[in-house]
Formats: sequence, C-alpha cells, structure tokens
Amino acid sequence: MTEEHQTLALLLFSAFVAVTLGITTWVSRNRRGSAEEFYAGGRLFSPMENGFAIAGDYMSAASFLGVTGLIALFGYDGLLYVVGFLVAWLVVLFLVAELVRNCGRFTMADVVAARMRERPVRIAAGTSSVTVSVLYLVAQMVGAGSLVALLLGGTSDAARDWTVIGVGALMVIYVSLGGMRATTWIQIVKAVLLIGGTIVLTVLVLVRFHGDVDRLLLTAAERSGHGVAFLAPGLKYGGDWTARFDFISLGLALVLGTAGLPHILSRFYTVPTARAARRSVVWAVGLIGGFYLMTIVLGFGAAAILGPDAVRGSNAAGNTAVPLLALDLGGGAGSTGGTVLFAIVAAVAFATILAVVAGITLASSASVAHDLYASLRRRGGKPRSEVAVARVAAVGVGVVAIALGLLARDLNVAFLVGLAFAVAASANLPVLLYSLFWRGFTTRGAVWAVYGGLIPAVVLVVLSPVVSGSPESLFPGVDLQYFPLQNPGLVSIPLGFFAGWLGTVTSTEVPDEAKHAETEVRSLTGAGAA
Repeated sequence: MTEEHQTLALLLFSAFVAVTLGITTWVSRNRRGSAEEFYAGGRLFSPMENGFAIAGDYMSAASFLGVTGLIALFGYDGLLYVVGFLVAWLVVLFLVAELVRNCGRFTMADVVAARMRERPVRIAAGTSSVTVSVLYLVAQMVGAGSLVALLLGGTSDAARDWTVIGVGALMVIYVSLGGMRATTWIQIVKAVLLIGGTIVLTVLVLVRFHGDVDRLLLTAAERSGHGVAFLAPGLKYGGDWTARFDFISLGLALVLGTAGLPHILSRFYTVPTARAARRSVVWAVGLIGGFYLMTIVLGFGAAAILGPDAVRGSNAAGNTAVPLLALDLGGGAGSTGGTVLFAIVAAVAFATILAVVAGITLASSASVAHDLYASLRRRGGKPRSEVAVARVAAVGVGVVAIALGLLARDLNVAFLVGLAFAVAASANLPVLLYSLFWRGFTTRGAVWAVYGGLIPAVVLVVLSPVVSGSPESLFPGVDLQYFPLQNPGLVSIPLGFFAGWLGTVTSTEVPDEAKHAETEVRSLTGAGAA
C-alpha cells in the first residue's frame, strides 16, 4: 500500500477510536459511581439495545477474522466454528439467560452463592471467570496485531507488538472510566458497523459470481488445490482418529462454552427484568445468525477470489483473509476503491476487537472485585471501594492479556477462542447448571465442579500440541506434548460435571432445601430478583 493509502486507513482507525473515547468521556461525566452503575449500567438498557450489545460482544475477531480465514483455508471443516457459535445460543436461550438474570446481581458467582457458602464458591467462580476472560482476551489481541500490521503495509513483529500494547491500553481506559454503560454503547456502535460492513462485502462477493453460489463454491474448491475435498468434511479434522476426536472436542466446547462465558452472562444484568433478558437473546440470535451466514460466503469468497496461498502468504493462520478480500473486491492493490474498502473493513475489524476486549475486561475486573476481593479482603465492604478495586483490576488484567497476546501472535484467533470456550464449558457451565437444577447440590460439589473442570482444561492445554511439540506451537523448541488433542473439551467438560457430582455425593453437608426452593422460585418467576 502507498503512503497516502495507509494515511487514509489510519484516519478511519483514529476516527473510530476518537468516537469511542468520546462516548467513554461523556458517560464518565454522567455516572453515579455505584456498583450497579459500573457493573450493570444501571439496568436501564432495552431488550433491543442489549441484543445489539450482546451481538457486538459475541461477534469477535474470532468470528470476523479467524472463522473466515479457516473457511478460506480448510473449506467445509471451517464451518464447524460457524455452526458451533450459533447453536450455542439455543443453550443460552433455553437454559441460562432468564434464570441467571433472576438469580444473580453482577456475576456468575452470584447465582451459585445464592444457595451455598459464599466464600469458597466466590473464590472458585472468580478464579475461573478471570482465567476464561484472559484466554478470550489473548485471541482479540492476536487479531488486532495481525490486522494493524497488515494495515501498516507489513507484518513486522514490532508493528504487531505495539498494536497489542495499544489495544490493551485503550481497553483499560474504556473500562476504568466508563464502566458497563460506555462499554455497552461501544458494542452497539460496533455491532451496527460490523453487520453493515459484512453485508457490503457479502453482496460484492455474490455480485462477482453473478449470484451463482454453486459457481462460487466450485471456484473455491478448484483454487484450493484440494478439489471437491475442499467442500467435504475431513480436510482439517479427518486425517486420523486424533483429528476426528479433536473435531468432536471443539464442537462440544463451542456449543457448551457460550453459556459459561463471563462477559456474556454479565450482559443479562443490564436489563430490568428476566423477560427483557430473554428478548435480548432473541434479538442477539437473529443478528448473530445473519452475520454467521454471511461469514460463510466471505470465507469461500476469499478462497475463490484470492486463493489459500495468498491468504497464507499474508498470515499463516488466515487472520487477514477478510481485509485482503475487501482490497480485491474494491479494485485491487494500489486502487483508490480497493484501499478505501480495505481501510473501512480494517477499521470495522479493529472496532470489533476494541468493543469485545472492553466487555471481557469489564467482566473479569468485576469477578476480581465482586467475587475475589470481596471474599478475601473486605467482606461487606462499601460498593464504592469495590468499584475502585475493579478499576485497578482492569489494569492488571490488561497487562496479563498484553503479555500473553505478544506470546501467541502466530496462532489463529478462532482457534484461541475455542480454547477459551473449552475452559468456560468445563469450569463454569457445570456449576451453573447444577446450581439451577439440582436440588441436592452442595458447596463442595460447586467448588469441585469449578476446579475439576478448570484445572484439567488448563493442564491439558499446556500438555497439548498448542504449547509445544510442533513447529506451530507457542514454544516449538520444547516438547512437553503428552496430550494429543488441541482442544481439551472432550476430556475436561465431562470431568467438570463428574467432579461436581462426586463432590456433592461425598459431602457431609446437608443441602439447604429452603434456599433451593427460594432460588427455584426466584429463577422461574423473578420474585425477589435484583
């Protein structure tokens, strides 16, 4: 790209950053400073607004950059992410959204602690929430690094590193100054921009092939070098039994993980009632479903128009397929139309990353302050002191995410998000479902469910090909690979449910029938909900 074109792209970047910082500043001047304001935006958002914000929170860099890149490189097997991300919302809609809104106040731990001994449950749930949030943040950081390095005309390590640091600094500012209200409006703006940009690109791809989807798919298969195998299962996950089990493991993680993501669960507390929470999810499912259908067109469009070799040449993991596709659709490298479209898409993708990292950082800082700090330090402390701790925690989470983002910069962002989903499904979902639906569930069962899913998931990732033992690993020169699967969900998710059951049946604690009855009534009717 020429210097003039890079300047145009950077101006669009800067414009979005300026708008979001303006929103944050405006909100910070009008906030009351209470815990409810900081964590839940005062519970003042409508179902439509919250639905757009949920969609903005969920449609991350993994969706826009990573999934499209995987489809462009692996064809049919890349569709697993699309199916998993979308089907997961059925679990959220029918089992989680309304019940969580009725039973909790700010975090997932509120739901579990309603009928258990608070201190051990909050410590376990807070630890798990922070772990999941940091893993999810790393994926967004990697996407930001790949995107801006490409925008600046190269893929130098220095450009990517400074981008990761810059995104981390911005997310800390958004959260510490604006809280949930600013984060929500940033997510709404981002959702509108992302869906609008995706519609434009999808239309342009279909116009390029005169609306003939068959021709699009056949051209993608031909250019892939794999022929019709590109359109059939098995290109990425069908080589041997290990790959097939990895496929099952990833599918389980994606379908079950959404209901355990802290930043998604926290969104249900920003609306006034459980009915509004359910309607929010309906809005979100419609927006997210339409978006993922379009990413399929973009993925196969990138394969057909650019070819997998060109995608890999820019970024080995495929994270830059969408910006490169926009450049070609607009007229190619060096053309004004191509550069303008490229810059707009890159700015939208950057907006996607900023909005998502703000939501995740807010959720993790809430877990640190509301669950960990409140349990370990100042039990019964004032809400204002808790909010101050949350702001400090946002800085700490940002530093950790930046460090890990610099380390994992060469991995596919959708793949990294798959790991976060696996940990969420292993540690958070079992304790959440047991707490809501099992009358005999005990405090020991809750703690064991969290740690029984969290520890195996993290350990198996460390012992997997993701960390060592192959040229694509984080540490290619080290070999600690003892677990063959890249995603631990197939093993760690059942372990989480089993540990929760085992802890309960071996506990001497007598389940509190009255608290369970109260929780059941509250979850189903909303009576007594915050």
